[in-house]
This record gives sequence, C-alpha cells and structure tokens, in this order.
Amino acid sequence: MGTGREAALEALTACRRLEAWSDNSLKAASRGLDRREAAMAARLAYGVLQNRALLDFYLDHCCDQSFAKLEPFVRDVLRLGAYQILYMDRVPDSAAVDEAVETVKRGKRKRAAGLVNAVLRRLSREKGSLPAIPAGMDGLALRYSHPKWLVERLVGLLGGEEAEAFLHLDNEGVPTTIQYNPLRGTAAEMSASLEASAAGVTPHSWMPGCYLLSGGGELTALPAFQKGLFQVQDAAAKAAVLAAGPKPGWRVLDVCAAPGGKAFAAAMEMGDQGEVVACDIHQHKLALIEKGAARLGLQCIRPVLADGRQERAEWAGGFDLVLCDVPCSGLGIIRKKPDIRYKDPQALAGLPAVQRAILDNASRYVRPGGVLLYATCTILPEENGEITADFLSRHGAFQKEPFSLPGLEGETDGSMSLWPQRHGTDGFYICKMRRV
Repeated sequence: MGTGREAALEALTACRRLEAWSDNSLKAASRGLDRREAAMAARLAYGVLQNRALLDFYLDHCCDQSFAKLEPFVRDVLRLGAYQILYMDRVPDSAAVDEAVETVKRGKRKRAAGLVNAVLRRLSREKGSLPAIPAGMDGLALRYSHPKWLVERLVGLLGGEEAEAFLHLDNEGVPTTIQYNPLRGTAAEMSASLEASAAGVTPHSWMPGCYLLSGGGELTALPAFQKGLFQVQDAAAKAAVLAAGPKPGWRVLDVCAAPGGKAFAAAMEMGDQGEVVACDIHQHKLALIEKGAARLGLQCIRPVLADGRQERAEWAGGFDLVLCDVPCSGLGIIRKKPDIRYKDPQALAGLPAVQRAILDNASRYVRPGGVLLYATCTILPEENGEITADFLSRHGAFQKEPFSLPGLEGETDGSMSLWPQRHGTDGFYICKMRRV
C-alpha cells in the first residue's frame, strides 16, 4: 500500500502527462489507500493545483537556477514539498523536506536530491519573509493561481472586489452537496444513516432537498449511498431542473445526460412517472446512467446512444421538456476541478459553435407548448446569454419564460446566472424557453 504523498504525485503526473482530469486521476491513484492517506492525497494534489503559480513564484525565489527549467518531475516534487511547508501546519517542515528528497531518489533522480533539499530548506527558513506579491491584475492572477486572461474576464464581468471573492472561493475547500431521494425514503432516514457513518449532514442554506455532506470517508461505500437515499448534485444543477418544472407523466429528453444527475433529478420531480430519455455519445457513459438509475430506484430512465447535434427525426415534437446541459468550458466549477483553470483559452473558442448546434437541434424535439431548458456550468457570456439570445433571434416559435426558485427572492426574466460568491453554488447559467 502506498502513501498519500505518492498518490498525490501520481495524480499530478497524470494531469501533466496525459492531460487527465484531477478528480479521476486522484481516484485512480488513491485506490487501496486507507481513509487518512486518501485524505492526505486529496489535500496535497488539489492544494498544489489550486496554488501552483504562487508555489512556483516562491520556489523560483529559493532556487539558484530557473525553476521553470527544472525537470517536470522535480518541479512536481518541489511543489508538493512547498505546499506542505507553506499550508500544512501539522506537517513538520523537516518531514516535508526529507520525504521530497527520498521521492526524487526513488524516482531515479539522485542527482536532484541536493537541489530539492537546498530549495525546500531555504523555503522553510524564509517562509516568514518571502517576496511580496505585486499589485494589480498580475498580482491577482499570482495570488490565486489563475491565468491572467481569466482574471481579466472576471474583473470585467464582476468588478475587482467580487472577482477576487470568486477567485478566493475557487481555492477553498467545498463540501459535497447531495440531493435526497424521496423515492427511497425520508430525509430523516437519509440523515440518520449518514450520521451513523460519521458523516456530517447540514441542510443547504436555500435549496430544499439538498444537503451539505462532510466526512464519512469514501462516499460510494456509505450505506446511504448504496441504498440510493441520495445522489450527489450541486444546488445549481437542482435549480436548473426546478426551473424547467417537469411534471408526473411528462416525456423528458436530456440530450447531454451523463453521468445522469439532471435526468435523475427530473425523474424524482416526476415521481418516477413518465419517461426520461437520457442521451450520451459514449456507450460506457450510458452504463453509468443505467447503474445510477438502478441504485436510485428510477424505472422511468431510458439511456440512449445519441449525439445532440445530429437530428433524430422520430423525436420531432415528441417531448414535453428537453434539457440541454451542453458541453462547456466548466469555468464555474473550478472550485471542484482546480485544473480547469489551466485549459488553453484557444481550445475554448470552438465551444459556442457546438453549443449552438446542440440547442438548434434539440429545439426540434420540443412539442408545441413544451419547455426547452439550456444550462451550462460556466460563467462566460459567449457560452451563456449570447447563445440563447442568438437562438431566440432565429427561432420565433420560442420565447423566454420567467421562473422563480425556492429560497431565492424574486422572479427571473427567464434566465439567470448562479455564482459561488453570491449563491454558494457552482457557477451556472440557466435559461428557460417555451415553444409557443
């Protein structure tokens, strides 16, 4: 059995070499670890990803040669050591240094051992007098380890003060949000089961049926999870389903469903009466949807292999509700997937064309009088309001429909953005349209 430090290094290596997602890489690297070591791996891997630019800034100061020119493996080892020294009071600095030195030796980089030892010992000695972070946009980008282009966009959208609040929350730990499943038992039964597993359960501040979960160890091993008493779902995702307003007996299409959260939430709102067609372009993801529906006791879910951009003539005008939670940049969920911030902005430029194509195609499937719901987990206008405004300008049969959400004051004009610093949720966009 390995250690949490080894698992964290393995996850960081996978992110760097394979461009793998941090959550999946960490899950694979932590397999077989006990609860304490798995928690250590998560803290280290996410901590480094959340603070990488700032760690590099301080490590470069403590290194006699350019930190950026060091071998990637050595840089990752130094970042892990630096994170422990600067952010983890319970880990003695000497232990962090010694473990880093042994790690490079085990990794067949013995010649780097002296450098690693010297850099981390200097960081430990000077951690109370490290270089000041510069002011302005560059300083914000460095302090919170976000790319400058994203910081500039956030400041433009929110203003400096609120943008910094968003950046700060991206680097904070976030509890797991769950939705209780009324088809499997009561909320009290779910809470009692979770508390018996040493998990903390707190009602969400404004979304009924959602709870904040902490502790308890591996989530999928909890009896409450295995019994289908809840599903993991952020309040923003639940809000999108509530805005759509599915009713018992409806026929619902989720065109980009995997891993199935919104399809499951819609089925629960419908009391498992009706049909929810849950689509994805990957066969293996349909198996995940099927497995999740079985765990939750949902009989009305029907997984289907389909590309949201390609027309299915047999579906034309056949659904009361069509959900379009389209592929997006994911910039609203950085606090849960910290490596999203390092995406190449050039690679994001093609997303609006994909989103527009999915929305155009999906609109064909809405029956007269039915609902079309567009949603993303990003905060960029070009993926959100600009997409729906363009759609409505070209599709006169659809119009925005106002909606309200439980726990939030007022009624929207048919669309709204949810923000971590305002609503305590993922960054999320929702637009409800009705075919008139």
